[in-house]
Amino acid sequence: MTNDSLFTKSDEISRRQFMIGAARGYLGVSVLPMLGATLASDAFGATPPLRAGAAKSVIYLNMAGGMSHIDTFDPKPRNSDIQGPTPVIDTSADGVQISGYLPKTAAMMKHVCLFRGMQTNQGAHEQGQYLLHRSYPMRGTIMHPALGAWVMRLSGRRNTTIPGFVSIGGSPENATGGFMGAKYGGVPLGNPQHGLKDSSRAGSVSKEEFARRLSLADKMNTSFHGKFTQRQVKTYHGLYDEAVKLMTSEDLKAFELNHENGDVRKMYGQNHFGQGCLLARRLIEHQVRFVEVTLGGWDTHVDNFVAVEARCQVLDQALAGLIADLERRGLLDSTLVVLGSEFGRTPTINEDSGRDHFPRAFSCLMVGGGVKGGFVHGATNGGARTVTEGRVTPGMFNATIGHALGLPVERTITSPSGRPFTIGNEAKPVKEIFA
Repeated sequence: MTNDSLFTKSDEISRRQFMIGAARGYLGVSVLPMLGATLASDAFGATPPLRAGAAKSVIYLNMAGGMSHIDTFDPKPRNSDIQGPTPVIDTSADGVQISGYLPKTAAMMKHVCLFRGMQTNQGAHEQGQYLLHRSYPMRGTIMHPALGAWVMRLSGRRNTTIPGFVSIGGSPENATGGFMGAKYGGVPLGNPQHGLKDSSRAGSVSKEEFARRLSLADKMNTSFHGKFTQRQVKTYHGLYDEAVKLMTSEDLKAFELNHENGDVRKMYGQNHFGQGCLLARRLIEHQVRFVEVTLGGWDTHVDNFVAVEARCQVLDQALAGLIADLERRGLLDSTLVVLGSEFGRTPTINEDSGRDHFPRAFSCLMVGGGVKGGFVHGATNGGARTVTEGRVTPGMFNATIGHALGLPVERTITSPSGRPFTIGNEAKPVKEIFA
């Protein structure tokens, strides 16, 4: 196999890792080639918002593992066999009740639009997460772009010196550009409190030495691009110019949580998810377009009620803190906060006091960005098993996010194989949720 075929058969993340290794050893930085994907270019054919009052940014809270709708946002207090020991409380939204495990969120429900009619045809985690993030089912012949990549492609960056798409604490697979290329992929961060690691010149490399190495790297790039003509390789053209732009950007401070007041940090919760939500707020303040923060641990086949209560404590503080903080700063109307899950959990409680996978009915929500607060779209029956009205698929949900941003959700993007795709897999947005 030739060097050419070895490179082109690698997946997107492998190619990025190759570039990271080269930069670490040669330039004294390591994260910048990962950033080059996001920084390399603005969107092709990006259009201004098509909807008056459209949101400018998205904070997407990914509940990985399958969040129980019954024990969070769609309780069934009249059916104790289904509800189990999970308490149910009233909220600031008239007539809307949610889990007693979410008291702080209950106080914020006047801002929240609940989707209680979510439904998917994927009952396994990997496939469910894939569909949730991409609107399309997994195929062995293609990698579809993640939702953040669609947003970047259709809208472009707001701030040209830092990444436009950042994923915190989740799988890098949920941040890929897919067939659109690494250019539109997200920057994956692990611990939000570590900031954007290695985004400055190493202390052992002087300014003069860095400039010399940069010049040599550019020459090497020119030779490399001449030898490897594939589109995936061309994606990295201009990488080091963008890297230097990032390294000198004043907006890098957005990634540094130590600039935040201690009381604000406590308000979000002193854990990875809470601090990830705080980092997301800081990033959208610096005009980052799309930030995803992941909270795992929702796969509650065993001891569902103990596990869900623990997860809800983390979610409740972070979500309520985020909504309150955005409102206080005047950012709630321009920011769409989304909470999504790949599926729900069974109404039946199994012999291990757990709930199993349940794709037929579950809940998601949106806040801000022009959606109606204190509003419930869709419903399930008394047994929480069947969507009785307002059915919404992942494709419809993603198209609604696109509509909130004023994006052309009907616009077709053609894959390298010539196949047409849209942000919601041709699904229509749920427009009745908007004020």
